Formats: sequence, structure tokens, C-alpha cells
Amino acid sequence: MDIITAADLNLLSEFLAFQQYNSLLSVDCIVLCGSSILHCAETICSALRSNPSLAPTLIICGGIGHSTPYLYAAIAKNSRYADLRNTVNGLPEASVLDIILARDYDKAAIEEAGCRIVVETKSTNCGANAIETRKILESLDIPMPSSMVIVQDPTMSLRTHASFQKTYADVSSPPQFLSFPTFVPKLREKGGELVWDVPGVDPAGLWDIERFVDLVLGEIPRLRDDVEGYGPRGKGFIVHIDIPDEIEEAWRRLSDRFERRR
Repeated sequence: MDIITAADLNLLSEFLAFQQYNSLLSVDCIVLCGSSILHCAETICSALRSNPSLAPTLIICGGIGHSTPYLYAAIAKNSRYADLRNTVNGLPEASVLDIILARDYDKAAIEEAGCRIVVETKSTNCGANAIETRKILESLDIPMPSSMVIVQDPTMSLRTHASFQKTYADVSSPPQFLSFPTFVPKLREKGGELVWDVPGVDPAGLWDIERFVDLVLGEIPRLRDDVEGYGPRGKGFIVHIDIPDEIEEAWRRLSDRFERRR
């Protein structure tokens, strides 16, 4: 590997993470999407334990999808949660995170302080995260949030944000959607290999490099607004996203170097 490869991957990573701000702000609703990157959930759970008034509502999203086994594996290899591996095996992603919240972050105290916590276990992709979040908010007669923080695996953060915009496109005054992936993945070259370079985040809890590359390269075609993409001209799962030329150019260079399997 070389420095150019790391730079191209970091360029795509920053684009996909779509981090709109660096710390959690007070909002009407936080949506925590299930994923194998436990740092995302830990950041939100820790913030709410310290300050339950950050949001009156927390929605934890995630059913059982094709990536759920990666969450089970992340639990099993994490020294803090490994004892839960048999308990969580076979459960929806949101239920897994809810167990962690209850056991390690004093869920009861967060709720007692006024934060309503709702667990949504049907959604299995970014679009469904948005659709099921809206359904559950409406079914519980929770007023339309004016602001909503979306916390997602950084490789899917931009797509999830666009999915929420699509889901609320029929609303005259939709919530302000704020993307907060909790960190932006970054790589560097070391001794001819790619290694993680994310201060404050345990690299053991991140993706295998090969899987990360596969996810990042597989994401750009989904975001395109063409016949094969997820935009309005394609499958219609998300709103239109402008993909800068520099992102497409980096994607082409990386695609020539790596074989995509996603």
C-alpha cells in the first residue's frame, strides 16, 4: 500500500461519514442505528448517562440483517461485553444495544431523568431505519421532532441521512436531521500496510481493513443518482446526493486497486 491509497480512502471515508459536528448537542430526538461499531453506541450511551436531558427521546434501531453477525462478533471479542455473547446471540441489533445500555450505562436512571427510550427491532437497512423510526414515533404519539440526531456506522452515515430526508419528504416542515457518526475513520500507511489512525478509538473495535475498504467502495455506487443507484433516478431509496468529482476520481483509483465484493 502507499500514501496515495490511504489518502483516497480517507477522502471517501470523510465524505461518507458526513460528520456535521464534533460533539453531541441537545435535540428533540436521537436515533441510534445498530451496527458492529460499538464506539458509536458507547458514545451516545455515555453522553446520556452524563446528561439525560440531551434529548427527550432516544430511538434505538435495528433488526436482524446481513451485517448482524458482525455485531455478535464485536460483542464476543470485546472484553467489556464478552460475557454477553450467549445472551445476545440471535437478538435484533437494537435489543443488543439496549442490553448494553441497561447493564453498563444505567438506562433506568436515564429514563427516570426524563429521556424516553424506544427500541425498534424491525429495520434491516438504512431506509428501513428511517421508515420504522417515523412509524414508531407516530404510533406512540410523540410530536414531530424539530431536530433529530442520526448516529450510524460512519461508512453508511451519509446514506442514512439521505434516507431520513427521503422518508420525511412529504412533510412540509420536516425535522432538521443532524449526522453524528461519533468519529471519522482514518487510515495511514505503515510499513507497506494500512493501519488505523483514529485517536481515542480502539482499533480493535473497528472493521478489518479489508472489510472497511469493501464497504467504502460499495457505498459510492449506492449513493449515485443514476439507474443503478439509490437516488431518485434509480431505486428511489434516498434523496439526490451530489458526489464531487474528487470523490468519484478517488473511487475509480481505488476500484482499480481493490476487488469489490459488497
